[in-house]
Order: sequence, then structure tokens, then C-alpha cells
Amino acid sequence: MNDAHAIRNPAGLPPGSWLGMLGGGQLGRMAAHAAQQLGYRMAVLDPDLNSPAGAAADEHLCAPYEEPRALQQLAQLCAAVSTEFENVPARVMEKLAAERFVAPSAAALAVCQDRAAEKAHFARSGVPCAPHAVLSTAANCAGVSEALLPGILKTATLGYDGKGQRRVASREQLQAAFAELGGVRCVLEQLLPLAAEISVVLARGRDGAISLLPVQRNWHEDGILATTVAPAAGVSVALCRQAQAHARAIAAAFDYVGVLCIEFFVLEDGRLLANEMAPRPHNSAHHSIDSCSASQFELQVRALAGLPLPEVRQHSAAVMLNLLGDLWFDAEDRQREPDWAAVLAFSGAHLHLYGKAEPRRARKMGHLTLTAATPEAAAALARQAARALGLPCHA
Repeated sequence: MNDAHAIRNPAGLPPGSWLGMLGGGQLGRMAAHAAQQLGYRMAVLDPDLNSPAGAAADEHLCAPYEEPRALQQLAQLCAAVSTEFENVPARVMEKLAAERFVAPSAAALAVCQDRAAEKAHFARSGVPCAPHAVLSTAANCAGVSEALLPGILKTATLGYDGKGQRRVASREQLQAAFAELGGVRCVLEQLLPLAAEISVVLARGRDGAISLLPVQRNWHEDGILATTVAPAAGVSVALCRQAQAHARAIAAAFDYVGVLCIEFFVLEDGRLLANEMAPRPHNSAHHSIDSCSASQFELQVRALAGLPLPEVRQHSAAVMLNLLGDLWFDAEDRQREPDWAAVLAFSGAHLHLYGKAEPRRARKMGHLTLTAATPEAAAALARQAARALGLPCHA
């Protein structure tokens, strides 16, 4: 079975076909589970012998992402290939695309890897984002508009979970932060008064069909997602529809195929601004495994395999709590296992641990989703579970 057949075949890839995944983290692990549920086999390419996705996959190619022999093996084995994180070199996807169907495309991946290109894409899509400037040199910092200060300085590439970012209030702080970040190309964004942060996760097929997950509201701690509530609490239906329309436009503007997440700022004056996007399933939609008729990982597999994308129904209100490695250490910094029995005693608690070899502070080790018939009940359950584990909860 080759990719050409899959593209021609309106029924998509048949069960038993192989799908490939670049990256061995938890997103690849959950994608592997979804693929296997639909009857597919999954091959993962990742250099970590103990990677979470490698352990769940049917085949683990343990090699660097650009290793020619491993890429050839992946292309020979798999009918279609995706990625579970955006920092896989775009040229790898381009090389694989010469032999196999890949989603997302190398071009889409390259846009999502670069904050400057990302913001330019938002503009082309007709979607507003925060006022900003691209800074390539120290001289750029000296000449930046005062209107952008105070602001957030972000490296143009390789930033995630709050990494590669500095808050600056003056030109002097801007120049110091630019040097501290290594003098690499950066984007300075004006600091804006935020009322909320929300995200839209969608899947787009080769035919342009789109499936949307419910809009989610997110809260972060130290730049890392801590709590997600779905449906988005305190956000109007009109604003949620606007966010979904913007997400559709962004995906269509570069003929995206696969799962895409767009994160938005809701300003205090009610305006909606695109913040950033991720060309893959997203932490904020992990609740969909337990709260929706199709999870974001099932949608990723469907889009990759050329299967129909269904209308997604949220059957349960949900709150998701991220489980970081800090939870595995007590006040004296001694390692211990969290009290899972205490939270699993709650009806509606769904524990997902990622099988990582060792806990580390700020490392994503798993997530806990609390579901209920109403948003109020899900929030109350989440607060109980958070107290039992000693976690923050914003629901």
C-alpha cells in the first residue's frame, strides 16, 4: 500500500496499514493508541530509546530525525507520516513527502516553527494578532517603537511552554533581554490587558473538510498550561464562534491537513487576537479523549489516513489538570508517588500517565480529566481532585 493509492482511494487507508510519527513524546503515544484503536499500526522515529510513544508503537525506529537510513525505513514501511511536535526540521518532512503522504506539509510546519512567519500568516488569513516587531539585531532593539513597550520578547524559533521569553518594560531591558536570549532573531509583542486565553483545535482533511473541537479556556502557571476548561467558561458564544471562524481561515490559508491548534488572547475590551499555533494535537484538547465523541488524536489519525472527519459532539463538560513532575516530590524534595487512589475514587476522574522514565520538575508526566454532566459539576469535581493532589485549579 502506498500513499498514491491512499490519496486516490475515497475510503482512505484500510486497517492494517502503517502510519508513521516523527517524535516520541506523549502526543505520539496518544496518537499511537488512537491509530491502533482504528486498526492501524504505528511506527515512531525518535532518538530516545525510552520514549513514551516508542513504547506504545508497533515499531520504534530509534535514531535521530535526520538519519538517512531511518528516514528510508520509515518511508518504506509507512503509507503516511505525521509529526507530534513542531521542531522536527521541516526539511525532514519535505524529504519524506517525495515518497509518502505527509501531514502537516513541510511548508506549513516551517510557518509554525517561526513566530515571525506565523504572524505574517495570521495577517494573510485576515486574522488580527498583537502589535509586534521582528528584531534581528541589537540596532533593531534601539530603534523599536515606544508603543510596543512594555512587551514580551520571544525568540522567533524553538520557544515553547514559556521558554525563550522575557518581559521587558524599557529599551534598556529590551536590549539586555535580547543579549540574554543569545542575540537570535526575536519577536517583540506589545503587552496587552488580557481577560482570558482560549484555544481552538481543529482537524482539516485533504478535501478541505473541517472538524472542530469545543473552544477551550486555558490557564497557565510559569508559562506551562495548568488548567483547561471545556466548554470555555466565561467566554460568550459569539466570541467562541469568532475564534472558530478565525481558526478555519488560518487553516485554509495554507491548505493545512491534519490537526491544528490556534491559541487566542481575549482582551479586556472584548477583542480577539491570535497568539500562536501548533501544527499537531495540543495539550489543551487532551480532555477530548474523555469528553468528546472523537478525540483530537482520532482526528489526527483520520486526517492522516484519508478517512472522513466527523462532526464532533462534546458529551461531557470537562476540566483538565496537567500533572507536572513537581507532583512527584514532597516539601523536602523527596521523590514519592502521588496519591492516585484519592482521585480515582471520584466518579468522572480519568487519569492519563505518559510512561516517562523519571519525573522532573516542570516535566509533563500526565494529565487528569474530570468530566460531569454540567460545567459547574465538572469544576467542583476538579477542585476536589486538585485539593487531593495539592495542585492549582482555576476552574
